[in-house]
Amino acid sequence: MEPDHHQLVQLLPLLPVLAELGRTEHMTETADILGVPQSTVSRAVARASAIVGMDLLIRDGRGIRLTPAARTLLPYIEAALQDFQAGLDRVRHESDVVRGRIGVSFQHTFGEATLPLLISAFRARHPHTVFELWQGPRDECLAQLAAGDMDFALTAPIAPEGRGIHAMPLYREPLRAVLHYRHPLAERSTVHLSELRHDPYITLPEGVGLRALGEALLREAGFRPRIAFEVQESTSARGLVSAGLGFSILPPAGPGSGTGQFLPKAELGLVEVAIESDLAFRQIGIAWRERSFEPDAVKLFRELVANQGEDLLAELVRARSGTPGLPRTLIRSLPAATRSLPIDSGDGDLRQQKLQPGHRW
Repeated sequence: MEPDHHQLVQLLPLLPVLAELGRTEHMTETADILGVPQSTVSRAVARASAIVGMDLLIRDGRGIRLTPAARTLLPYIEAALQDFQAGLDRVRHESDVVRGRIGVSFQHTFGEATLPLLISAFRARHPHTVFELWQGPRDECLAQLAAGDMDFALTAPIAPEGRGIHAMPLYREPLRAVLHYRHPLAERSTVHLSELRHDPYITLPEGVGLRALGEALLREAGFRPRIAFEVQESTSARGLVSAGLGFSILPPAGPGSGTGQFLPKAELGLVEVAIESDLAFRQIGIAWRERSFEPDAVKLFRELVANQGEDLLAELVRARSGTPGLPRTLIRSLPAATRSLPIDSGDGDLRQQKLQPGHRW
């Protein structure tokens, strides 16, 4: 070990004593602040003086005074301690994040891409953070947040602010009419929902945001739908539409959801058609609770969503807001409908009825 480095190692444990003594210039007060006997402070000063090779304190009557050498060293000692404290704070901060837990409640459709994108971006920075996820209807997501069981709620429509709840919008996406690929309107670029008044409707449970949005659109179109199926989440709704059991109103399909994939022999397939209405959209947002103490992990996730959420979700938003449906030539090229499809008669009994081009469901 080099002589200078050896001296540095010997001096390091003495720096807090020297820094405090330089501030107080009083042995007894320094000892009280550090919680050590006065003799410990005296020995530390004597040892430091020996290592440096010159006196750091001189007697001044009944008191003490810093020597010029001590005053020269003092700013460097304080700077070294401040740098170490900054490093210690950062280590503790990162350690808190590693041990942190972030609870997020979310509606089913946001599990396809929206929430995974946000979590992936956060875990890239803090890979050991634990996420506790809960999915369900919008009302229950917000109830979980209000009760303190979750830190965030990802919903559409956005949670209303008030009673300690804050919220911010993330993005807006269209709602579309989801039709069997052999539906008479499947080749249209847009559809007015009044054209579907005689078709069986596939919807989600009460309390789900999409159900309320769909019902508002149907009221605007001037009719109350005949509900054929009520399912728990949008994947099942798409499956029933794909089988020709009705239509639904849903946001665009997420990546890898299977929209655009057809099984012509089984007559399975669906298309999404734009709805002619200014109400045919939903606003997605994230909400959080006001709290007296916000854990570091929760704060960092909130800041990431607030500052970078728009960029992180930009590609998803572009994909979901693009032109819906499929090339008309592709739909026309699929084999003609040949098998009997079950049609809801309205009384809960499924009858077999063969679909013909132009047939109203």
